[in-house]
Amino acid sequence: MKRSMRIVIVTTAAALLLGALFAVPPALAGDLVGTVTARGVRSPENVVIYFGNKLSPDELPPPAENPVMDQRKLTFIPHVMCVTVGTTVDFPNNDEVPHNVFSPSPVKKFNLGTYKAGVVKHVTFDKAGLVPLLCTIHPEMSAFILVLETPHWAVTGKDGTYRIGDIPAGSYKVKTWHEKLKPAVEKVDIPETGEVTLDLALRR
Repeated sequence: MKRSMRIVIVTTAAALLLGALFAVPPALAGDLVGTVTARGVRSPENVVIYFGNKLSPDELPPPAENPVMDQRKLTFIPHVMCVTVGTTVDFPNNDEVPHNVFSPSPVKKFNLGTYKAGVVKHVTFDKAGLVPLLCTIHPEMSAFILVLETPHWAVTGKDGTYRIGDIPAGSYKVKTWHEKLKPAVEKVDIPETGEVTLDLALRR
């Protein structure tokens, strides 16, 4: 028994029409930029600016590679790190002495034990919140990891400037965090293209 075969030829014009009907429209997004000034601290460095909109872990884009919380010259580097929920952070010891990294935080309580230079340990942060970092051997060492439910955040440098890019158009609440400054909350409307400036004045 022979089976008949029917070949359907789609013209170029028809293909273009079908593509236009089913094409995904380009994402419309803007940027938020600004400068933070701070009273009562030496500099406006290490202020976190982040968006209050919360996404589920499935919606959060994973980082291209693990963020690194380094240890050099008895210092955690960086002092403040932001990650999204579900991110694994590497903790290498690039110092000349052993270190012990731990956190008493209920968000992520852990103790990596004492390990020597050249060793890298890892922690996955699966819950949102603030995770202070300490070293039992060197009490002067401290740092913070802020685990967020949004991919839209920035940490200020010494000049207090920041930029958060590729934000979907819409209305948002923008929040701040700093280990010594009072937090702030501001409303902002992000356009479909272009950038919005939001300068923030914080104090202790």
